[in-house]
Amino acid sequence: MKKYSKVLFDLDGTIIDSGEGVTNSVAYALEKFGIVVEDKHTLECFIGPPLIYSFMTFYGFDEQKANKAIEYYREYYTEKGIFEGYIYDGIEALLKKLKKAEKTVILATSKPEIFAKRILDKAGLSKYFDYIAGASLDEKTRTTKIEVLDYVIKECKIDTESAIMIGDRFYDIEGARAFGIPCVAVLYGYGSAEEFKKYEAEYIVDKAENIAEILI
Repeated sequence: MKKYSKVLFDLDGTIIDSGEGVTNSVAYALEKFGIVVEDKHTLECFIGPPLIYSFMTFYGFDEQKANKAIEYYREYYTEKGIFEGYIYDGIEALLKKLKKAEKTVILATSKPEIFAKRILDKAGLSKYFDYIAGASLDEKTRTTKIEVLDYVIKECKIDTESAIMIGDRFYDIEGARAFGIPCVAVLYGYGSAEEFKKYEAEYIVDKAENIAEILI
């Protein structure tokens, strides 16, 4: 099995379970438009994709309304939602192993970079990352996984043949494939085995500790 020297991680659903914070923030935003969500689990579709895409796709908002919804979302998220989550079991042990093995560890998330840094700092995980990259705060540039990966590859001068992506949704698989990078899809996040098989993830694992077997 090929060993990879550059390991690119998604954040939500891969390193942290951010579901509670994201869905609470979305529910808060929707209530501003008179939309009351009884079951917040129905809002888990917002975990991963850019917010503007999600509000427009899942609730039919036009661009102007979606941008207003993002403002409301961040009213809650920046104060409470950002810290309503937890690190998945086995993640810190995995990151320690990767650093000990002298891998270059990079975060590549569609979450705004400023929030990603705050989350990793609060969780005490920033020290394991050589580079942290995320979306721009304006939700207009560097928002999709492909755009974030393009940015990371250029900024870190990555030889894509040495890289591998770790993520929990098809966005991660498609983004990595756009650059010829294989993807490890994790079942403990918000994706499913059916989704991963459909999008032909190169590897599928059910626990964070199993990722080390592929990378080291």
